[in-house]
Amino acid sequence: MADTTRHPRSELPATSVGTNRGDFGWTEWGLLAAIASIWGSSFFFIAVGLEAFSPGVITMARAVLGVATLAVFSRARVPIAREDQARVALLGVIWIALPLVIFPVAQQWIDSSVAGMLNGAMPVVAALWATMLLRKLPGTRQLIGIAIGFLGVIAIFLPEVRESSATALGAALVMVAVVLYALSANLAVPLQQRYGALPVLLRAQIASLVIVVPIGVAQLPSSTWAWDAALAMIPLGVLGTGLAFVFMATLVGRAGAPRGSIAIYFVPIVAVVLGVVILGEDVAGIAIVGVILVILGAWITSRREV
Repeated sequence: MADTTRHPRSELPATSVGTNRGDFGWTEWGLLAAIASIWGSSFFFIAVGLEAFSPGVITMARAVLGVATLAVFSRARVPIAREDQARVALLGVIWIALPLVIFPVAQQWIDSSVAGMLNGAMPVVAALWATMLLRKLPGTRQLIGIAIGFLGVIAIFLPEVRESSATALGAALVMVAVVLYALSANLAVPLQQRYGALPVLLRAQIASLVIVVPIGVAQLPSSTWAWDAALAMIPLGVLGTGLAFVFMATLVGRAGAPRGSIAIYFVPIVAVVLGVVILGEDVAGIAIVGVILVILGAWITSRREV
């Protein structure tokens, strides 16, 4: 049962190592697969939504649906100590509200392939944040695995990036979101370990509504109605905003932020598979090499910390 005892705020660190410092087990790999599957398809659903809805409307819809989804679970209503509520609210702003606003805006000026590649930098940035917050480097094995995985992400997206029409502004916005994601993954670790993922994420997502709802309402007049765009909000909200964040918080709580963030490396693999199966796209040979590098990097990172 989650610990609801009041704790002095100073006792809660900015980040922490995972509760499982050994090899990934079925739970960690299962969480990783779920996160990659859900977020790997999110760029597609955002693109569908942008055909009718303004970016702020998309963000508002998925945030509202995310809150509604988590509110169904009774465990999400476990109380959080008053001294930790500000941290949870901050998490809602920098992990949910701001990135969810940034990504649809950025995808107006940047290709999905480039956005996916830049998003793949999150484990690298998470390791940098962990180094600063813990004042020590992750293990050598984890650093090697993270580096190999990132090379794989670049290889997967390289053919599309060469023909990209992305702009510098779109790329910069995505990198801002990545930095916020990476910091949030570190901040989420001690909160998840203390309360569990559901109570933290429900309150964080409620806090995010303070920002995203006014933006969404303001952009309603510039949006049109389309059933396909509306239906795309359901997986984005229920899965991509509701459950995937819970899975991610659980994974980083168990594995630590740098190791848990390797789930992001599998997002482009899912995108490639969807492109081949649904759209009949061809896969470049270098992308196949990239997939192999991602899997190798993830396996190395998943091993026992040394």
